[in-house]
Amino acid sequence: MNQKDILKNVDHTLLNQTATWEEIRQILDDAIAYETASACIPASYVKQAAEYVKGRLAICTVIGFPNGYSTSSVKIYEAKDAIINGADEIDMVINIGFLKDKRYQEIESEIRQVREACGEKILKVIIETCLLTEEEKIKMCEIVTNAGAEYIKTSTGFSFAGATPEDVRLMKAHVGKNVKIKAAGGISSFDDAEEFLRLGADRLGTSRLIKILK
Repeated sequence: MNQKDILKNVDHTLLNQTATWEEIRQILDDAIAYETASACIPASYVKQAAEYVKGRLAICTVIGFPNGYSTSSVKIYEAKDAIINGADEIDMVINIGFLKDKRYQEIESEIRQVREACGEKILKVIIETCLLTEEEKIKMCEIVTNAGAEYIKTSTGFSFAGATPEDVRLMKAHVGKNVKIKAAGGISSFDDAEEFLRLGADRLGTSRLIKILK
């Protein structure tokens, strides 16, 4: 797999709290130039970014981010607002405390509602694997599959660890056939990226690959 093929599966990402429009615009320009799958940026920049790219690039944003403990109503509103502003893809964070409490129906209901709010747009569900047991990861594969989201995503990149090959391998074994996998957090080389794709990831969240090329 060559570098161009790998970049087609990348959500070129900038979610730092200090991100400025100048930095966001550079991410967008690079994502277009290197033909990545999307650019993943803060919701506050989605409208400006969508107007800037004029359909040349998919715009991804995050909701309930990075902690996941916003109420369902807030997450639904965030998703609708982002889509109105021009987002093509939504990455939402689950309520991890609810998962620890085994409130599975509430988690699934929340994902379903956000999925409905997304309409024809893509929904990726972030489960923050580094905070979960293997049992909890497997349960989330089941819940995300049942809720109808397009992707399950490993990590926000804001906790103490990101994607691991073991997590992608586990997800691949337990998600439904219609659910894809996004690995994010800590992907720092093309070798890493190729390994994740080989193991079954369909998307990669990273900013480092284009930095390497530049």
